[in-house]
Amino acid sequence: MSDTSQPVARVVEFYETLSPASLARIAEVYAADARFKDPFNEVCGLPAIEKVFRHMYEQVQAPRFRVTKRMGEGDEAWLAWEFEFHFRGWKEAELQCIRGATHLRFAADGRVIAHRDYWDSGEELFSRLPLVGTLVNWLRRRMSAA
Repeated sequence: MSDTSQPVARVVEFYETLSPASLARIAEVYAADARFKDPFNEVCGLPAIEKVFRHMYEQVQAPRFRVTKRMGEGDEAWLAWEFEFHFRGWKEAELQCIRGATHLRFAADGRVIAHRDYWDSGEELFSRLPLVGTLVNWLRRRMSAA
């Protein structure tokens, strides 16, 4: 596969319109034996990937992905994105935003065969949590050369 524009566009559209109902279309975007890795999960296969996203909907409210940049060459692509959400169950939880990047590899049929997310869970998530955030921020200051 030499042109990633159509497969990348399909992935971007899938993520930017992601909902519990749209997960039924996951096989249009991911190959049956696709691998998925993020800071919390490393899974293989459509049922396991779908489970990751169903769990996301249990943990957060109103999740929304927005792809801010994309580039592809051959059978690979990179996406820069923002993920906005509210923590579920937190009283008056403010809007959270995680910024990250995704490396994708495509199978010959244009579906994703490998998906790896890169984002700093310490800075983007843990530092914002009560109690845990205090410890993470203290460690960050302690390890800083500045």
